[in-house]
Amino acid sequence: MSKLVRGLTLTDSILLVIGTIIGTGVFLKTATMSQTLGSPMWVLLAWVVGGILSLTGALAYAELGSMMPDAGGEYVYLKNGYGELWGFLFGWMRFWIGSPGSIAAYAVGAVTFMSASVNLDLFGGKEVTAVLIITIFSLLNCLSVAFGGKLNSFMTALKLFMIIGICFGIFFFSKEVSWSHLTESSPEMTGFAGWSAFGSAVLAALWAYDGWNNLSMVAGEIKNPQRNIPISFGVGLLIILGIYGLANVAYFYALPFSEILNSNSNLFPDALPVATKAALTFLGSSGMGILSVAFVFSALGAMNGSIMTGARVPYAMAADGLFFKQLASVNEKTNVPVASIMVQAAVSIMLALSGTFDQLTDYVVFSAWIFYAMVTGVVFTMRKRHPDLKRDYKALGYPVLPAIFIILGLLLLINTVYTSPKSTMIGLAFILAGVPVFYFFKKKSK
Repeated sequence: MSKLVRGLTLTDSILLVIGTIIGTGVFLKTATMSQTLGSPMWVLLAWVVGGILSLTGALAYAELGSMMPDAGGEYVYLKNGYGELWGFLFGWMRFWIGSPGSIAAYAVGAVTFMSASVNLDLFGGKEVTAVLIITIFSLLNCLSVAFGGKLNSFMTALKLFMIIGICFGIFFFSKEVSWSHLTESSPEMTGFAGWSAFGSAVLAALWAYDGWNNLSMVAGEIKNPQRNIPISFGVGLLIILGIYGLANVAYFYALPFSEILNSNSNLFPDALPVATKAALTFLGSSGMGILSVAFVFSALGAMNGSIMTGARVPYAMAADGLFFKQLASVNEKTNVPVASIMVQAAVSIMLALSGTFDQLTDYVVFSAWIFYAMVTGVVFTMRKRHPDLKRDYKALGYPVLPAIFIILGLLLLINTVYTSPKSTMIGLAFILAGVPVFYFFKKKSK
């Protein structure tokens, strides 16, 4: 019987962390956050808080990944920490909202960037283009995991080069830039917008950081996982923090705050993305085509990583007898769970056709953070139950940093329920719908 193989190197793993994080959020979310907070400095602080939260969570995940280097990531950790039901509910969420929602959002983001310079009616319109993108990259990931890893590494390296190049161009070649832009504010807001608004802005930033956890899902295909998983998490997140900080400072340096406020968002769906506006300050209008291609490429790179990692969760559930058994099959030639990848593609296409970019990202982030906090709690559970279990890496700052991560994560969730009750209720409904399904599969497996 075919099984997964360990074909991802340390470099592949680091670039997988980076590649699944850098997608569309860093190019789009600054506008939404600015409209919410009304001040560049508060927006930058929200980016910092989101980054530190993500890094703290990744350091806790690294301990679990080095202990349990199996395919499925959080599903495996929750199953061992709290029992099969919680592991299943995470997998259920990832199957219907988490991975497909991320993939759909990246596809929608790619189409948003593409529409700035390409007549998408030639491809059947925005919706059809998004469907084609998801289908093509899902098929590519049906090849070997080593191929998927190399494709992701190539696309991630180009993304990093592109973002650094844009920042370099802004700082050294843009005209009419000014550091005074960072002290401007929205004319409709005076002072601090409030902690609830700040929490909403952090949630938006967390979408741009989302994907830091995805490496754990392919732990069963990483070479020397006890060593490479912790290194990949730490190095990958530190690089992301630096890149995101540099990019957002560049945006505010290049553009008056009023220009950022009316950039592409729910309020201004037909406007140019903030990253495009900033880059055009040194490229000029002739650079529109180049920027569209670059941003599309970035979104596709993140989508590729999400397709690769997300499909391993239903595979792991099915292998345990807790999901459709066909999803546990591995292709004999490529050693990849092809059925799981293609079913994931079908769900992603349905989501891409059903909602806007910001709606999709809100569903994904809220649902995911419920389990991010729970998984971090598994670190405490495993330390108590299995203190003598070999740990090649221990979470930095334990128990303080993991506890802070859990507390702040819970506060963020509470604030999201308060500010976006409709989105959160949809997310919770999806999760709770998995309870009877779990008992159905549990009974069937017996």
